[in-house]
Parts: sequence; structure tokens; C-alpha cells
Amino acid sequence: MTQPTAIRRDPPALSSLRTALELATFGLPVLPLRRGKVPFGNCPACTGQPPACGGRPNMRTPGPCQCPGPCHAWAAATTDPSVITSPAWASAWRKAVTVAYHPGGAGLTVVDLDDTEAVAWARQTLPATRTVPTTRGEHWIYRGAMRSVNGVRDGVDIKSTMAYARWLGPGTGTMTDLPEVVRALAVKEPPAVRPAPQAITVPAPAGDGACPHRTPAYLDRGIAMAEQRITEATSAIHTTVYRTFLAVLSTHGRCGCLTETHITRLFTAAQAKGETLRHCTDAWTNARATLGL
Repeated sequence: MTQPTAIRRDPPALSSLRTALELATFGLPVLPLRRGKVPFGNCPACTGQPPACGGRPNMRTPGPCQCPGPCHAWAAATTDPSVITSPAWASAWRKAVTVAYHPGGAGLTVVDLDDTEAVAWARQTLPATRTVPTTRGEHWIYRGAMRSVNGVRDGVDIKSTMAYARWLGPGTGTMTDLPEVVRALAVKEPPAVRPAPQAITVPAPAGDGACPHRTPAYLDRGIAMAEQRITEATSAIHTTVYRTFLAVLSTHGRCGCLTETHITRLFTAAQAKGETLRHCTDAWTNARATLGL
């Protein structure tokens, strides 16, 4: 999807409106953000019971808000210029400090990396795509929508359907398709399946898939970061172990480069956090099954 490359410089209110109109022409559903970089509150009619717009007060189900004003946060996002420039939105634009968009409404997913450690993890773990600098980290934008989840790991949120992201510029790089490793971050660990007899002897996935490892050090860094993620977990250890195994297999599991030594390192890190050998085996087997390996 083509993205705008420049935004005109105007006074804040006018600049926000013009930015919104330009983004809308590129298929990005937009909404204004007020001070604090948060959406405007619902109008009095929409705070009633039932809300006058006929929508859902908690907006837990997807779909546009029918209120004429920018109510219900992400559900107000639109590409319709007649709505964006309507009198009902005018007061919001006068007070707006920036523009946001609904990634899922444009068929996009934003991986919001909130600090330098999260960015370093992404560069080792996720396929390259368009990136946009933020105040403390980066937005990585992929083509494809999924459910939004906050806190999939330290400093990492996923913003897509039923969420909004600030517009911070077009970014750099070529946008790529949403990879399985990102979708896997939002997956809760499924019920255990029958484990393999010995965890350490679980065979590493083998195949003739394309190898993503530029050098042996690339794979080694990936394993080291996975060990660190497990080691630094302070809660939800079971889920962290499963998601880490899933991420490792998503990135490194199809080309046959994983060895028993790599798997042993991951199992050892998990067991050091109190995981049993049985759970390590279950988590590894479940991750392989999820990815079809």
C-alpha cells in the first residue's frame, strides 16, 4: 500500500485535519487525539444507557461507531472526508494534538516496540518491514490484520483490530506480510498434548525451507535472546516459555539449523525458572504442532 511521503506544515489544528484527510486518501481510517495522545471522550448521548448511537459502550466487538462525533476511540476512525470535516468533528480537530489511525481497518498490524531492548529483540526475531521511529522505540508495520494484544512481552504491544496507533510519519523500508511469528505472540498456550519421552532428544525440525541465517552467529544470537527472555520473566512463566519456543521455531525451525544443543539451552533456561521437564516437552511439542512442523 502506497503511503504519503510528506505532510504540510500548518498550525496544529489545521495540520492535524490536513494530515487526517491525506491519510484517508491512502486508505487509513483516522481519528483525532487530544492532549495526552488519547482519544476524545464519548459525547453525552453516547455515555447514556443505552448509547444514543446504538453502538457498544465498551467497544469489545469490531465495527464502526454510528455516532456523528469521534466517539468510542478506534471505532470512530474513518476514511470518509465528509465525516472528517463535519461540524461534529470540528471541535475535536481544534483541540487535537495529533492524528491516530486504526491499523486493522486498513489491513495492517503495528508491532509497537516501546524501548531499545524491545527494538533489539525485534531486529533479531522479526522479519524486516517498514519501521517508524517513536519517542522511545519503533513501530514495525506489517501488511495483514490480527487481534490486538498489549504486553505480549516486555515493551511490546500489538496494535491492529480494535486499537489505534499514532501517525508518526511514513517510515522507511518495504512493508512485508504479517509473519506467523507475530501472530504467535498473541496465542495462548493450548492444552498439553502427549509429550515426547525425552525433552532433550526432541528432534530439531528439519526441512528444505529457505535458511534465514546470514551467519551462524545470527542463530546463536536468536537462541541467546530467547534464553534471556525466559530468564528475565517475572510472571506467567508457562506462557513465556511457550511463546518463546514458538518464536524460535517460527524464525529458525524450518531450515533444519536447530540442533539438540540449541534445544537443550532453551530447556535449561526454562527449568532454571522452575519449569518441569514435562512442561518443557509439552510446550515444545505444542509449538511445533501450532506451526505444523
